Amino acid sequence: MGINLSELGPVYIVCGKTDLRKGIDSLAYLIQSQFDLDPFSKS
Repeated sequence: MGINLSELGPVYIVCGKTDLRKGIDSLAYLIQSQFDLDPFSKS
């Protein structure tokens, strides 16, 4: 059992530290504000 990478789609990798104790709303805000990306889009 594994992940079929051909069905996964785009993946973004960012170097640095992230405080995972923050809620999903705070993490989604960081993605929007720092990387100008939509965290809910397909890519």
